[in-house]
Amino acid sequence: MALHTEARKDRACLIVHGPDKPGIVAAVAALVTRNQGNIVTLDQYSTDPTGGDFFQRVEFIRPDLAVAMPDLEADLAATLGPLDMQWKLTGLSVPKRMAIMASTSDHCLLELLWRHRRGELPVTIPMVISNHTNTAEDVRSFGIPFFHVPSAGPDKAAAEEEILKLVAGNVDFVVLARYMQIISADFLDRVGVPLINIHHSFLPAFIGAAPYRKAKERGVKLIGATAHYVTKDLDEGPIIEQDVARATHAHTAADLQARGAYVERAVLSRAVQWHAEDRVIRHGNQTIVF
Repeated sequence: MALHTEARKDRACLIVHGPDKPGIVAAVAALVTRNQGNIVTLDQYSTDPTGGDFFQRVEFIRPDLAVAMPDLEADLAATLGPLDMQWKLTGLSVPKRMAIMASTSDHCLLELLWRHRRGELPVTIPMVISNHTNTAEDVRSFGIPFFHVPSAGPDKAAAEEEILKLVAGNVDFVVLARYMQIISADFLDRVGVPLINIHHSFLPAFIGAAPYRKAKERGVKLIGATAHYVTKDLDEGPIIEQDVARATHAHTAADLQARGAYVERAVLSRAVQWHAEDRVIRHGNQTIVF
């Protein structure tokens, strides 16, 4: 469950990663203490304690955090620089701005809007962009601006240009909530923020069109969904979250699709929440999720 706004006040998140070596944990703890912070959660992981990569996520409370941020950042640079560590410090009271892109399927889109309205996702949603208009009324009922950007035909350059104009400087990440268009490498180079996609199966199984028909033809006993970051390699980006639902010989393709939609909603919601809370660290084509 996402923390309510008041609980996030003066709460910071520090992400640290780099080559593993003795003294990192002690250095971070001492830094927080001397800057009048109190650690409330701490998670860490090492790929190998002798020469591997180290990852750490720390949440701490520091009264008047906004005022203290410049001093904290200066201390982090001075302390972690000599240890060859990369770091990112964010204040959790400021929600990330999330744009949603969708097509005709509405289940993932409406799930995110509903969870946002309930306060379960620590984000703001400045816009929903769709290449169809069937969800416009539903989106606007949540008080969210809706933008229709058609993308008919093989050349998507004009549509992508329009989307880039909408999101430029206005969002911190984009969620593809069953946006059924291939994102070009040029778009990814220019958008400047992470994109999260939901795929209607366990990758790489049943890639492409009609995945539930293919699953039915194979007689699968599990169906799943995968949330991952979008890269230039189609459906091969770092995986954030996956889940499954049981299936039997009695399930029709329509039954599988309905069960799959349920899994997709849950998987995408968890991935979005974890990203928004800075719980996901990308490491090559993998992720560390705290």
